[in-house]
Amino acid sequence: MLERLVVKNVALMDEAEVEFHDGLNILTGETGAGKSILIGSINLALGAKADKNLIRQGADYAYVELVFSVESEKIRQKLMELEIFPDEEGKVVLTRRIMPGKSSCRLNGETVSGKVLKEAAGVLIDIHGQHEHQSLLSEKKHLEVLDLYAAKELSGTKEELAEVYIKYREAEKELQEALLEDASKDREIALAQFEKKEIEEANLQQEEDVQLEEAFRRMENIRTIAEAVSLAVHCLDNYENENAQSLIGRALKSVNDAKVFDESLSEAADQLAAAEELVRDAGRLLSHYADNLEIDAQTYAYTKERLDTINRLKTKYGNSIEEILAYAEEKTKFLNKFEDFEQYKIELSEKRDALQNHLQTLCAKAHKERCRQAEVLQKRMQDALLELNFPYARFEIEVVQDEKYLSKIGDDYVRFLISLNAGEGLKPLAQVASGGELSRIMLSLKTVLADQDEIESLIFDEIDAGISGKTAWKVSEKLGLLGRRHQVICITHLPQIAAMADHHYMIEKEQTSDCTRTTLTMLGEDGMLCEISRLLGGDTITDATLLNARELKDMAIHAKQY
Repeated sequence: MLERLVVKNVALMDEAEVEFHDGLNILTGETGAGKSILIGSINLALGAKADKNLIRQGADYAYVELVFSVESEKIRQKLMELEIFPDEEGKVVLTRRIMPGKSSCRLNGETVSGKVLKEAAGVLIDIHGQHEHQSLLSEKKHLEVLDLYAAKELSGTKEELAEVYIKYREAEKELQEALLEDASKDREIALAQFEKKEIEEANLQQEEDVQLEEAFRRMENIRTIAEAVSLAVHCLDNYENENAQSLIGRALKSVNDAKVFDESLSEAADQLAAAEELVRDAGRLLSHYADNLEIDAQTYAYTKERLDTINRLKTKYGNSIEEILAYAEEKTKFLNKFEDFEQYKIELSEKRDALQNHLQTLCAKAHKERCRQAEVLQKRMQDALLELNFPYARFEIEVVQDEKYLSKIGDDYVRFLISLNAGEGLKPLAQVASGGELSRIMLSLKTVLADQDEIESLIFDEIDAGISGKTAWKVSEKLGLLGRRHQVICITHLPQIAAMADHHYMIEKEQTSDCTRTTLTMLGEDGMLCEISRLLGGDTITDATLLNARELKDMAIHAKQY
């Protein structure tokens, strides 16, 4: 439910804050007082396109805030699916700040895109103005309306339909790809066989390239390695000159001789003894390495050739042996598929046909249920239209099943047909209804769908276009009925509709020598009667108009008791 609206510096509005309530909230005011600004402000907070001209003259920015309380668990779940989370008190706060050249949107204090605001709006509130009435003329909308009415009966079938439809399309795509492969399979098979054979004949082993590259690098640098090892041996264990081993041995002997006179030299002696042993071991290892340091021409040629083979395969099939072997595995699977390609195509075709038959069965089931629900809905719509002073109205829902309309929700095309006058045949809505009639038809739909419609807040603008008298009272009664199940906010010029208000707000324009402001005030009982009286008789409020206003209000109170 929309709890609070805050508007600052939007067009003629300096600053206004209004709290809305359950039931039917009516807004009235003089023509030009700013009712359209109010609706425009709500649309801005819900992500509508912003215009810098909306900023009040002399102000730096325009600001709109909407505070919703979320009580329905279904709505809470839908919001959570959009990753929108009400706060601890169940509130969702949408704000929009508009500045020259840019605007910012926030949801519960966090910056979001305009798209996110629109998604939230689609769950929280439904605004019906002239544009929304016109959407009824689009026959694409009619299937959506019927499915909303039949949501409970259709939900299981539609879920299964969506799953099977996706599988059917995938099977169809797979079959078409196979048929295209059939036309060029000989060339592709020959290429796959060549590539697979080339990789298999190489007999690659995991990590083989790393080991070969290390061995080849050693062979390529054998002379440098030999010279380095020879020098190291010479330094450690050379019999012709002094070397590290002999020098350490002499140092050890000298320390041992001195140790006889001073035992504190024992640690130094032990370290020299250990060093002598380490140098001796290193010298033996290096000498052994040098004795075996030979270049095998055959091994060198094999290693070089093997590396060339691996690197050539890398340039064609992958950057590593693992990737090359994976590529060969793919070609093996590809060739296995073509070993009995005709059977493969038959299996794909049978799979597609089975899914198609299942899909057709589900479409027929959905069509049958839609036809059944359409009969109920058109009867209820005709009754609702009669109550809104369409005494000769006939309303029918045409449900046509055709394969060309196939989608994940079935293969039905739905169209609303109507006749508003005696003796006229049924025609599509677009060929019959005027703007005022459309608004009443939309109200009829909303009344009939009230139990199925999960959105808690509904706003009606221009619902009274082109109506008066008895028809206006019928519309008023419908709005009162709708207000029992939803929060309804309605802008009107008609006293009959205003009298039905559970809560009444007055929009006024105040003018001074230097500025014009729009204000919004919630009316008490006396204020309601005065405003209804003004709507009845103009600026001058008389005892007669006040009496008439009281009668209307009493009639409304009586009507809401039934």
